[in-house]
Amino acid sequence: MPAERRASGGCLYVIQQAVLLILEPIFEEDFLDCSYGYRPGRSAHQALDEIQRNLKDGRTAVYDADLKGYFDSIPHDKLMKALEVRVTDRQVLHLIRLWLTAPVIEKDEHGQTTGKRPDRGTPQGGVISPLLANLFLHWFDKEFHSQRGPKEFANASLIRYADDFVIMTRYVSRRITDWVEGLLEGRFGLVINRDKTKVCDVKRTGESLDFLGVTFRYDRDRKGRKSRYWNRIPSRKSMQRARDRVRELTSPRWGCLPISVVVGRLNQFLVGWSNYFSTGYPNDAFHTLNGYVLERMTRFLRRLSQRPFRPPVGMSFYHLIYEQLGVKQLRLPHRENPK
Repeated sequence: MPAERRASGGCLYVIQQAVLLILEPIFEEDFLDCSYGYRPGRSAHQALDEIQRNLKDGRTAVYDADLKGYFDSIPHDKLMKALEVRVTDRQVLHLIRLWLTAPVIEKDEHGQTTGKRPDRGTPQGGVISPLLANLFLHWFDKEFHSQRGPKEFANASLIRYADDFVIMTRYVSRRITDWVEGLLEGRFGLVINRDKTKVCDVKRTGESLDFLGVTFRYDRDRKGRKSRYWNRIPSRKSMQRARDRVRELTSPRWGCLPISVVVGRLNQFLVGWSNYFSTGYPNDAFHTLNGYVLERMTRFLRRLSQRPFRPPVGMSFYHLIYEQLGVKQLRLPHRENPK
């Protein structure tokens, strides 16, 4: 990359960061408690805890929405109007509009490049993009909690993490779905992906709810009691992504690296993954992933030698990998699983 491009990219980052530091506190005063994504002091775990609280309170009917290409589809004219509600400095507004309409360079099938100024979407990779995306959907949050919204006419709860959101109530009526679709597609100019949007009742039908990589289910107690409980576990997609990542980190192409480096990279991923999914009841998922890590590391070690690899006498692969090499074993040491 040329030095001039690197320098301009660095300057753009600094300028956007400076604008973010000014604007974020202003809009944080307006943002509602139902919004959790990309906000200081708020996290995905808080959003998941709120979903679990609503399930326990009886709001088991869920409208699980999916917006098609949200960050690339925000209309600039409507976004600028949302900004102008609180920002009056014309220079700041002009600067943001320049970022939004920066030309996108595209290559056609003949290799010719053309520049196109978009009228939708937020800057790719821009540090200010999450704030702008939150600001636009903040007006959806406001309408939801207004006297005309589902909060009032259906006693519903909204939990939103950036463009992912669920509406939870005791019964999802046609009035709620029509209200959401009419507002987001009509006034906001967004597109709802109906193939991925679903309405379900997690308790009555036994369906599961997936949100932010976590699955919520109303499960039977495993100890034989007739009682049920709200289970909270890593979703199937999260488990598959974890296996894919472990397979990548133990790929044969890393055989040239010291084992300590391979183990360090693997542990870094495993610690982060276990920290995120440590709430709820992830013991089964942890056990499954531990078994997969053991299998992959065993294969990795066997590839390092042209001769059949065996652990030292009196030591199993389990003890070699988890105790001697120090691979992280996922577990919840100080919690008792009530199942």
